[in-house]
Amino acid sequence: MQNDFTNQKSIILLGYMGCGKSTVGAALAKQLQMPFEDLDDQITSTYKSSIAELFQKKGAKGFREIEHQMLLKTLSNPTKRILSLGGGTPCYHDNMNRINTATPHVFYLEATAVSLAARLFPQRETRPLIAHTETESELKEFIAKHLFERQYYYRQANQRISVDNTSIQEVVDAIASLY
Repeated sequence: MQNDFTNQKSIILLGYMGCGKSTVGAALAKQLQMPFEDLDDQITSTYKSSIAELFQKKGAKGFREIEHQMLLKTLSNPTKRILSLGGGTPCYHDNMNRINTATPHVFYLEATAVSLAARLFPQRETRPLIAHTETESELKEFIAKHLFERQYYYRQANQRISVDNTSIQEVVDAIASLY
C-alpha cells in the first residue's frame, strides 16, 4: 500500500493559522535534516505579493485557486521534505484527498480556539482572515466557528498532535517519533 503514495518520505503539517506549522516545520526539518518548505512562502515568492495582498487583489476564491495550483505543483515534486500548508489549504478543492494520497505522514497540529486567539490577537492586522476582529474575545469566537467548519478536513490527517501548552521541541519530538 505504501507504494501508492506519490511522496511517502515527505511530512505535511496542517492546522489552523497560528498553530505553529511554520515554526514546528523549520525545527523538525533541522532535527531530521530534511528540507523545509512553506506553501505560503512559495506562493508569495512566485507571485511577488503577500498573502494579504493576493486576497485583496484576487479575492478569496482567486487566492484559493492559486493555492490549489501551487499545492498540486508541490505535491508532484517527489523530493523528500517537510511541507507546511496554509490554514485553509486542506479545506478547498480536493486538496485534502491530494494531501493524503501524497504521503502517509500528514500531521494535524491541533490547538484550541482559546490558545489560537491568544497567539493570533497581536498579529491580527497582518492576517486577512482575522483583521476585522477588534477584541480577543471576538477573535476567539471567530476562530471557534472557523475551527468547527474546518475540523472535518483537518481530522482526515493521519496523526493529530496537540500543540496547546506544549513546547516547539515537544511537538517536534512527537512528530519525529511517529515518522
